[in-house]
Amino acid sequence: MTQHTPPAAEALAVLYQDEQLVAINKPAGLLVHRSPIDRRETRFALQLLRDQLGKRVYPLHRLDKPTSGVLLFALDSNTARQVASQFEQRRVNKDYLAIVRGYCPEQGEIDHPIRDDPDPLLGQDRGPPRDALTHFQRLASIELPEAVDRYPTARYSLVRLHPLSGRKHQLRRHMKHIGHPIIGDAKHGKGVHNRFFASQLQAGRLLLHCHGLQLNHPATGEPLLLHAPLDDVFQGLIERFGWTVALNAARGMS
Repeated sequence: MTQHTPPAAEALAVLYQDEQLVAINKPAGLLVHRSPIDRRETRFALQLLRDQLGKRVYPLHRLDKPTSGVLLFALDSNTARQVASQFEQRRVNKDYLAIVRGYCPEQGEIDHPIRDDPDPLLGQDRGPPRDALTHFQRLASIELPEAVDRYPTARYSLVRLHPLSGRKHQLRRHMKHIGHPIIGDAKHGKGVHNRFFASQLQAGRLLLHCHGLQLNHPATGEPLLLHAPLDDVFQGLIERFGWTVALNAARGMS
């Protein structure tokens, strides 16, 4: 599958900025910071944003390299500690959009513990399962007249995901657990569907996007709601599948 990588000269899209915080719309294919798992990568959101703003930034949460969407940074260490506390206490509301295989149930809850993936480079072993909870809602679905797998047609759903915990690859692993893996997921998905989207629909990326983030502003205590628009690839699929009305209706209810 084609690896989606942002252009080298691309400036990061700033969604929000004040004296304490800055939020960007992270493109798919960009690491948040350096990682021993991806030693060949040379571009990182942390360094790019620091250079773009000309000041130090503090990442407040993570998005997987192939995931796009809202990524929040603090502009000073005190703010970073305050917002980190909100994340730790699960007081930050995270809203994701994903395209998954099959007709996903209309709504539900996935309460399935997750073990951390070991990192052999760091000498880590798999720890005990930790609680992980995700709410999901199907927004739209489609049946394509394509024999992608063993059936004469292929079914897909647009889902809204709300993780109530922050385990590594939680949404990807949870959707696989209920039999509706996210399209473009090379590790937890199904290759035949990933290849179909990449070759026939020009969508060679993980179709998972952090659409919204809501927290209390550390300086004022007031609610701060951040939204990140979809990229051309994801938005193009929404339009092609006739899901625009359903998505707009869901946004209106958020």
